Amino acid sequence: MNKRHIAVTVLLLLVSVAFINGYANDDLFYVEGNILHMNGDINSDTPDLLIEALESNPHVQEIIMHEVPGSLDDDSNLAAARIVREQGLRTRVLPDSMIASGGVDFFLAGTKRYVAKGAMIGVHSWGDGASMEGRNLPRTHPDHQLYLEYYRAMQIPEAFYWFTLEAASSDNIHFMTEEEIQKYHIAAE
Repeated sequence: MNKRHIAVTVLLLLVSVAFINGYANDDLFYVEGNILHMNGDINSDTPDLLIEALESNPHVQEIIMHEVPGSLDDDSNLAAARIVREQGLRTRVLPDSMIASGGVDFFLAGTKRYVAKGAMIGVHSWGDGASMEGRNLPRTHPDHQLYLEYYRAMQIPEAFYWFTLEAASSDNIHFMTEEEIQKYHIAAE
């Protein structure tokens, strides 16, 4: 079940599907030097694609995330993110980058995380696409545990998870302010 449902219609207005650095939006990863560039939605193929890219390019030290509007498969997203952490990779967003929802979760896996001024980091409550909304469940509900455990493993304050639930409903998006980025330790050098 995808609990980080993204309101595609909202994000399509915000996310360009144009070419970035000469690569189409459906090319999730490409390598330049010791940088792995990332662009597109995270899905069930992402862990395998990430492993393949890293095995073919063992010199990669950092992932630059361009436009990563979210994940279509939360379990795969968190599995790929754990690979990033296990490999000791840094993550970076540029002034024109836009990451949201599961893309933010993936970004948080970086052992060092760099946020350029102007980068857009979008968060919202998870939902199941029907009637369940994470923000409406009691804090003791077991469906919160997947994310709380992940944030603990990434050394992200638990308060960040609760913030994402309250910041926007699952069919909306909240782009974090510089103050919020600092408060929740999104960047970590």
